[in-house]
Amino acid sequence: KKPPLKSSSSHNSAAGDAAGKTIEEMYQKKTQLEHILLRPDTYVGSVQNHTQTLWVYEDGAMVNRPVSYVPGLYKIFDEILVNAADNKQRDPSMDSLKVDIDVEGCCISIYNNGDGVPVEIHQEEGVYVPELIFGHLLTSSNYDDNERKTTGGRNGYGAKLANIFSTEFVIETADGHRLKRYRQVFSENMGKKSEPEIKKCKQSENWTRVTFKPDLAKFNMTELEADVVALMRKRVVDMAGTLGKTVKVELNGEKVAVKSFSDYVQLYINSASKEGIDLPRIYQKINDRWEVCVSLSEGQFQQVSFVNGIATIRGGTHVDYVANQVASHVMGVVNKKNKQANMKLHTVKGYLWVFVNALIDNPAFDSQTKETLTTRQASFGSTCELSDEFLKKVSSSGVVTNLLSWAEFKLSKELKKTDGTKKTSIVGIPKLEDANDAGGKNSDKCTLILTEGDSAKALAMAGIGVVGRDHYGVFPLRGKLLNVREASHKQLMENAEIQNIKKILGLQHEKKYDSTKGLRYGHLMIMTDQDHDGSHIKGLLINFIHKEWPSLLKVPSFLVEFITPIIKATKGKSVKPFYSMPDYEAWKEDLGASASSWTIKYYKGLGTSTAEEGRDYFEHIALHKKDFVWADDKEDGEAIELAFSKKKISERKDWLTNYQPGTCLDQREKRIKYSDFINKELILFSMADLERSIPSMVDGFKPGQRKILFCSFKKNLVKESKVAQFIGYVSEHSAYHHGEQSLASTIIGMAQDFVGSNNINLLEPRGQFGTRNAGGKDAASARYIFTRLQPVTRLIFPKDDDVLLNYLNEDGQSIEPSWYMPIIPMVLVNGSEGIGTGWSTYVPNYNPKDIIANLKRLLNGETIVPMVPWYRGFKGSLKETSSKATGVTYTITGVIEEVADTKLKITELPVRRWTTDYKEFLESMCPIPIKEKEKSKDEIRSQCDHADVEFELILTEQNMNIAKQEGLEKKFKLTTTIGTTNMHLFDSHGKIKKYDTPEDVLQEFFDLRFEFYVKRKKVMLENMGNELLKYQNKVRFILAVISGKIIVNNRKRADLFQELKQQGYKPFPKKKPTSGPVAVGSTEADEDNDESPAEAAASDYEYLLAMSIGTLTMEKVKELIAQQDKVEADLEILRNTEPKTLWLRDLDALEKELDVLDAKLEAEQNDRSRKRAKNSEKAKDPKPATKKQ
Repeated sequence: KKPPLKSSSSHNSAAGDAAGKTIEEMYQKKTQLEHILLRPDTYVGSVQNHTQTLWVYEDGAMVNRPVSYVPGLYKIFDEILVNAADNKQRDPSMDSLKVDIDVEGCCISIYNNGDGVPVEIHQEEGVYVPELIFGHLLTSSNYDDNERKTTGGRNGYGAKLANIFSTEFVIETADGHRLKRYRQVFSENMGKKSEPEIKKCKQSENWTRVTFKPDLAKFNMTELEADVVALMRKRVVDMAGTLGKTVKVELNGEKVAVKSFSDYVQLYINSASKEGIDLPRIYQKINDRWEVCVSLSEGQFQQVSFVNGIATIRGGTHVDYVANQVASHVMGVVNKKNKQANMKLHTVKGYLWVFVNALIDNPAFDSQTKETLTTRQASFGSTCELSDEFLKKVSSSGVVTNLLSWAEFKLSKELKKTDGTKKTSIVGIPKLEDANDAGGKNSDKCTLILTEGDSAKALAMAGIGVVGRDHYGVFPLRGKLLNVREASHKQLMENAEIQNIKKILGLQHEKKYDSTKGLRYGHLMIMTDQDHDGSHIKGLLINFIHKEWPSLLKVPSFLVEFITPIIKATKGKSVKPFYSMPDYEAWKEDLGASASSWTIKYYKGLGTSTAEEGRDYFEHIALHKKDFVWADDKEDGEAIELAFSKKKISERKDWLTNYQPGTCLDQREKRIKYSDFINKELILFSMADLERSIPSMVDGFKPGQRKILFCSFKKNLVKESKVAQFIGYVSEHSAYHHGEQSLASTIIGMAQDFVGSNNINLLEPRGQFGTRNAGGKDAASARYIFTRLQPVTRLIFPKDDDVLLNYLNEDGQSIEPSWYMPIIPMVLVNGSEGIGTGWSTYVPNYNPKDIIANLKRLLNGETIVPMVPWYRGFKGSLKETSSKATGVTYTITGVIEEVADTKLKITELPVRRWTTDYKEFLESMCPIPIKEKEKSKDEIRSQCDHADVEFELILTEQNMNIAKQEGLEKKFKLTTTIGTTNMHLFDSHGKIKKYDTPEDVLQEFFDLRFEFYVKRKKVMLENMGNELLKYQNKVRFILAVISGKIIVNNRKRADLFQELKQQGYKPFPKKKPTSGPVAVGSTEADEDNDESPAEAAASDYEYLLAMSIGTLTMEKVKELIAQQDKVEADLEILRNTEPKTLWLRDLDALEKELDVLDAKLEAEQNDRSRKRAKNSEKAKDPKPATKKQ
């Protein structure tokens, strides 16, 4: 039977009993001296031989090599050496340190001058002080921790340990102050001691010498071995470096050549420098307590450091203090140079070699061996702030270059993990339709078609049904490819699209390709929509390949594009495709009037084409395929970088500024240079992107906003319309090609009227269009809200100007004008901001009444008054803080007031700081008490609503004082800045222009608007003249019918037309669309009726013939004559009216309407304030409701 399990302690106990030991033998008490000898590793470290790679001093040089030594012996030598060096801190006059190592005699002597040990009997202990210090354990002069000392000793063991582990230990000291010289000999491991020998000495004699013979048996040694002696020599050289030039250090009677810490560091630099390559040495003496030097390491952090003369071979807090400062600076430089590096502190340290010589108050170490400093930085007793100049020198030393190389290597290594390979089958890539021969022996004949989305993939799949699946594969792209030139390493690694393309093609990172033999496909075909975004997708793919594998772009026919018609003209069975708008326009012009017999269809996207058309494209693939060709390294490479590199911002601005309207690729060419693609096709996307992002100076609109206003006028949106339905109308009537959500947010933005949005909202919000609580993000869905034109809108955009505008044509229909012509510059009224290719813009809001006043000044020839930003309903303050030639900066401040000793009230926030976000900020500053009973905590009370801000803050007295000292606006973040330094706008000619002041915008607008008033007067005179003629002809016609001169009954319309013409009646033809082909789906095509030439001619007199028989009376004649007289009077008045007067009338009418809006806003605000005050009173004095009896 097995015995039961026992615990280890009971087992050990049983084993002890079995050995027959007594209790006294098992449990023993040792003296301190016995314990040190029995367990030496606790005090001096191991007494066994160790092999370790260390720096030693040999033949006048530092050598880093494997060293076989006993740490305990090395430690007792070091304790005596550090004691000698400590004397420099006690007596700065010390100028000599001598060390003699007698290897044969196994004797070591260490001498230092300066104040010796006091030769005096200690009154409490009854022995001489030298004996107390060197012969009694746990004695020291460093026990008072309240006294700050920069010596190496601390615990009272050091010199005694050397005594204990020596067969003979001699202490000699001369105390000139007491005129006594002292000598005493200890032997047998401090077990015996001689009586002290006291002799007289001179007053000038002050020194101490310790001579000892290590007990080699205790260290399992028979002699002083060469390696340990080399280490001891190195420690002597350490002292020469750390004590500095004021102390002469000698070793075995020879002066050590090192005179300073800088000289000392040079020994390491000389040793580590490779042949022909010297390591840098950046040295700085920070102050009397800190000397620092930095050099380079190769991937592993190195340090050589000293604390009060002690060699901290494992570093510690003092090294971290210095190294972290250096590494933080270098890390910032590296991450700035390469934003993808994502450099960390520990990586930077790996490339640094730091040397530190420090004096630390009362240093603490991890053990008696003192290899690592553990004192906290706050307790150092001094600071070591490295200068900017020093840090700049470090970053220029080569460490940044090394780290950038390491970062490139690391990023490259990680990217290689996602490399593709040439193999016949590939799995795990969704939506990939792989070619059957891809990755095989015929892979160079295979073409991968990258399509813009799934619908384009469907078209390609229909097409490859014609050419077969053996040599054609299809992969759809999800939207736009990443711009890899500016992407972070993380973005590249996480981008599934890029990783998939690499795997499908078999691309390998950093590999140079001179052919496609190593790839799964020999050709890459891009198939995108024929619009601006399609061009951008092509450009991004070209950019991707150029950045990662530039050599591939030089391989003939590797990169090709597949083009489809942008327009098809149809006449019977004849179909004519066009691949560019200029080609179509030229064809239409050549046909002239006969063009109207053709029907045209616009193909904006690949999804417009049918499967049958897709098959037709691939049957004639040679007509649709174009090769990209690399013509010149400089020209093509620079063009691609120009379009996509952040480093080329300035050049990109010049590129866009020099754009000429009408620029386009010649689609008849079969080969396209990369530079031509960038400069003639991609530039069109960049310009379109700019137009979507930067408003026009003339009307303040971006294209989306202009389309909405155009459709509002066309629909005459004076009655409420659901926003979701109006979106459909805008899409149909203005050729809007983007998402409905984008259009909805634009409509909502034009109708918003809260503080910080529009000063004049052109659309009226009927429903929840967003509030200042969330900056408009709290608007309801478009299917729930309604809108209509504000009455003020038509005052700003008068109907009389509509005929003067330049209306655009797209997809065969007339759409919005290139810009509207408001009577005041709306870009200043409602402001604007946006970011486009190469440019961004920010225009603050201004007071429309200030703008009107300045326009009136310009009309009257007066000087305009500078304007400052203004936001309707904002109750805070706005102050100019800086003014430069490029613009002015303003500080916007909310409103905060002290209403009681510990109570604050915030009644306004800076513009575009939203209430909900600010409340969260306040709550983070004033956390809610954990316990309800904690009354000392700060409290927030909110009386905010959808339009107004009112926070009450109840603070503790302490927090109130802190807030006041810092400044209430600053403490509660109630300031923000805006400026006029970035006002980029399109001018009337469609060119980007920077405006430095709002007055510059106003002046340019004024000149243009005044021209339009001149044009308006001219057109109005023509129209009124025609209207007068119509009245005169109508009167004449009615009188002729009454008198029987003209018979209208039972006559052919054509005969009547001829008679009117013969009798000289003025024809007024209808405005006919210009002759041209009819566009499929065009709204104009649906609205126009087909008329024969004869009918068209007869319709010129429709104004006469359309009058009903009941109006052919004398009463009607009198009525028409009265109207004719009124028109004549109005015409005379208009002839005598200056354009200036027309503008002033419009401005007066607008100003009157603005007064109405202001009064309405003020009334609403007063009503809200009254109700809020009433609610506050109720909260202060709640009265219980009286019960009815």
